[in-house]
Amino acid sequence: MVKKFLAVLSITSLAAVAAACGGGGQPAGSSTAPTASQAPAATVEASKPKPEFKALLQYARFDPNAEVVAKFLNEKTGYKVTYDMLPVENPDDKLNLLMANKEKYAFMLLSGPQYSKLAASGALEPIDELVNKYGTNMKNVISQNSWNGAKLNGKIFGIPQTGSGTIVNTALIVRQDWMDEFGLKAPTTRDELYNVMKTLKEKKNVIGLSGGKNPLVPEILPTFGLTMVQSTATTGWQDVNGKLVNAVENPNMKKYVEFMKKLYSEKLIDQEWSLNQANKVIENFTSGKAAMISNGYFNAPTVQNALLKNSPNAKIASFPYLKGDDGKTRVMGIAGISYYVGIPKWAENKEEIVKYLDLKLDKEIHKEATIGKEGVHHKVENGNYFPILPIFNDQYNNASSFLTGVDEKNYPIYWQARVRKDPILTDAFNKNQEAAKGNIIIDPLAFAPPLEAIGKYNQKLQKLMEDSFLKFITGAEPLENFDKFVAQWKAEGGDEMTKAANEWYAANKK
Repeated sequence: MVKKFLAVLSITSLAAVAAACGGGGQPAGSSTAPTASQAPAATVEASKPKPEFKALLQYARFDPNAEVVAKFLNEKTGYKVTYDMLPVENPDDKLNLLMANKEKYAFMLLSGPQYSKLAASGALEPIDELVNKYGTNMKNVISQNSWNGAKLNGKIFGIPQTGSGTIVNTALIVRQDWMDEFGLKAPTTRDELYNVMKTLKEKKNVIGLSGGKNPLVPEILPTFGLTMVQSTATTGWQDVNGKLVNAVENPNMKKYVEFMKKLYSEKLIDQEWSLNQANKVIENFTSGKAAMISNGYFNAPTVQNALLKNSPNAKIASFPYLKGDDGKTRVMGIAGISYYVGIPKWAENKEEIVKYLDLKLDKEIHKEATIGKEGVHHKVENGNYFPILPIFNDQYNNASSFLTGVDEKNYPIYWQARVRKDPILTDAFNKNQEAAKGNIIIDPLAFAPPLEAIGKYNQKLQKLMEDSFLKFITGAEPLENFDKFVAQWKAEGGDEMTKAANEWYAANKK
């Protein structure tokens, strides 16, 4: 769901491996994204034995080979697939070693940086022709935007996998019982938020807003016109008169940091902001030390249950998304490509691999692999999917790990069964989406392929931004040095990232 663009992969020796395997494919720039009108769908041929495949997944805490979904897919498709996972520590180093050894994987689930590095090194098979010939299902259910986001130097080296559609993750939550105690109304602007924070701090002797590590508060940033979706500086480009400008360079960014500095100096926000981990932020709220936090809907059950355990009469509410200085409400939404499914250059039976991956996107197979059998694992009410518990959790809790592309129209509908497993979770999710409706801003690079310059500088500049902003906010460094920070950001890769972002945007914007 959330895009995985923060890891940096160091691939060595792959160029030599690729050379040994042969280049193949069309000249750069000659490929087009697959079209939905070509070739018959892949089908299971009962008379012909199917090859066995080995697949590589991202790390998770379960045995994929023991999962109900894995067994279902083997039975329903006629292909037997066994799975390995990357380790939790140093996954990119392990991937590098596996590729250098030409490990016999049929397909691999890759993050954006992994996909980009492996494709650039020649370790992945260009799949344009294979998809055009054998990928009828995937061509029908994966959008042109997504295929464009898998294209590197004119070729497609992997199936793009999106997730739950466009969603809003976070909202400011508050102790509503304290708001009621002092007759406070929910704020609709930044100034009103400041006044609420000030009143609650003074009246209850608590932290107005607790937070940790990340200096960017996704509910406050947009009030300055800063739509840094996903709360990272390096996915924070905005369209300004047809060109992308990173929010770091927006003059309003300094105003945002100045506002946060004011809150810190008046002790309205957590004085341990630069030290707090996520669990500490939640603890501050649930223990009654803080009046509000920015909270993801997925944390709602944990937060509410812990709060009520400590304060049985407490109430939680979420604030509406705030209006900016121009009177407009902007909410940062999450969308785009989460993973890519790549086929190693040296894999055998590539045609059969694509047939298998396409068969997984057959409507009925895809649906059951995602949310199980109707009446057993899920039920449908008024067009909405609801999990049947506990069997849904027992057998389909890890189903998303087996995705290799999704039906982009229907999967977001199926997926919502996952947020209906707990009424608190459901309520928080629905409130966020409803409150944000009509005002969601999406990263203009949400469906861009992993760009080399961004992969190269992203992590370093993210840390530079976070460290610098926290110093400005806490007073460890004078705000007068903000322009020096911007100059450093630009010189150390920001300009190159922005150039790459604009080159892609100019070629692909509608």
